[in-house]
Amino acid sequence: MTAHDKIHAPWMDAPAVRRLLAALAHGGVGARFVGGCVRDTLLGRAIGDIDLAVDKPPETVMRALEAAAIKVVPTGIKHGTVTAVIERRPFELTTLRRDVETDGRRAVVAFTDDWLVDASRRDFTFNALYASPDGRLFDPFDGRADLAAGRVRFIGDADRRIEEDRLRVLRFFRFNAWFGRPPIDGEGFAACRRNAATLGALSAERVAKELLRLLAAPEPADSLDAMVEAGALDHWLPECLGTRILRALVGREGDQPDPLRRLAAIVATPATARRLRLSTQETLRLELMLSPENAVQVDGDVRSLRAQNYRLGTSLFIDRVLLAVDAPGDWRAALALARSWTPPDLPVTGADVLKLGMKPGRKVGDLLDAVEQWWIAGDFTADRASCLAELRRLVADA
Repeated sequence: MTAHDKIHAPWMDAPAVRRLLAALAHGGVGARFVGGCVRDTLLGRAIGDIDLAVDKPPETVMRALEAAAIKVVPTGIKHGTVTAVIERRPFELTTLRRDVETDGRRAVVAFTDDWLVDASRRDFTFNALYASPDGRLFDPFDGRADLAAGRVRFIGDADRRIEEDRLRVLRFFRFNAWFGRPPIDGEGFAACRRNAATLGALSAERVAKELLRLLAAPEPADSLDAMVEAGALDHWLPECLGTRILRALVGREGDQPDPLRRLAAIVATPATARRLRLSTQETLRLELMLSPENAVQVDGDVRSLRAQNYRLGTSLFIDRVLLAVDAPGDWRAALALARSWTPPDLPVTGADVLKLGMKPGRKVGDLLDAVEQWWIAGDFTADRASCLAELRRLVADA
């Protein structure tokens, strides 16, 4: 074994990790790190979750953890998954398994102690990378070489892997967005195109999660174009406008990517949100980003930009400026203003109108709106005394 056959990273020596591994070893459970934490460490990237594969049934794993006073939750015990919680950090542990039956969405599994069998049921070669507690790599399908080459490659027969889980079509493009380099793997792409028509059977929630994770990649446009070419968006995103606006948006966002804003860059209707069953908050935001009523004029002067920022709110104003790739004007100046200027609060309220003798009702709101428009037209410079004077004038004329 050479140094290249091992990995080592500070997270592997974290006290919580060592405590978890010690508990498993004491209980006779063999464990290896698997998936993203191994893959990202090889790439020199920050890791997310730490997942482990274990060679004993979940009940045995739970007993080993409980014996070490480690909190354990049977999060998916039917599929062999339990979650250990140490110092408020979750660790997902999944028993080695093989598929007994699949329908493209869910699988019936049987547990095994064979690491190669477990690796063979995974999706892509670099997601079947395992590392022992001391960092030794187990790489049965040359995933490390694929990772280094930026090649997203299915394990074994691509059509078979997709038949096991149709979501793997979307995962193929998502992993290309995050880890791939041109050219895209031809065999995998062809299999995804052959199976694209089956994606309508997936749940909207699973599709939305994959799509937003793809759009969060630093440069997602090429992968999205490949999805369109493969027909992978025909069912769930038929209104996709292409990636012209998305490419410009990515350049404007810099190091602050926003998947939902990027979704707004490739569609023209909020119907997308309902089809993908986005959350109420996400749906509302998408509607606001796409509404013609919220269009911005980037070529206005500073007073105009402040007025638009005030009307839309800073977050929406920034969204609309970044998305207005065809609008004339200096979008950088508009963005700088939004990030440096805090819209003030109107110095008067409905209570001030009532104190002037007006009765509650629609007229109160109309008077406040009139004062607000006067205040905005003056570039927000009028103080409370000036606003009250204008309000008195309006009440007297009412």
